[in-house]
Amino acid sequence: MSVVYLGLGSNSEPTDNLVLCARVLRERFDLRVISSVYRNQAVGFKGDDFLNAVACLDTSLTPVQVCDELEQIHTLAGRQRGVDSFASRTLDIDLLLYDSQVIDEARVRVPRADILKYSFVLRPLAEIAPKLIHPLTGKSIARHWAEFAAESHPLALENLDL
Repeated sequence: MSVVYLGLGSNSEPTDNLVLCARVLRERFDLRVISSVYRNQAVGFKGDDFLNAVACLDTSLTPVQVCDELEQIHTLAGRQRGVDSFASRTLDIDLLLYDSQVIDEARVRVPRADILKYSFVLRPLAEIAPKLIHPLTGKSIARHWAEFAAESHPLALENLDL
């Protein structure tokens, strides 16, 4: 079994879509834990606030198979793929880490660069996996969070249990 970390986000009916996402992840995977949910402003465009979390699961699927499952969950939430990657969305599930693998292929890129770039990814990951070692930097996720300029992407803890 492989350990996988997923970034979860939504800014279009975010409570409903994150609850749907958590339910389907539990149905399809051996879900270990989901972090707290954090609210943050849209990044890269003007739009409603996002709700974000990170999930950890065990799977026997390959990275490509995991991505295929995630696309099916996107479809269940009514996500429409468009040309603009910086736009509102019903659901955004990103494969952040797959074990300690480093993969740079057309369909799979892990570790995802967003881990070290955005507080709404790094903070919930540090919450559920502080001792996890980033496969490229060799530093713990907790250390990355401690060194992160959190004021660059302010977060607010949401009262939403997934």
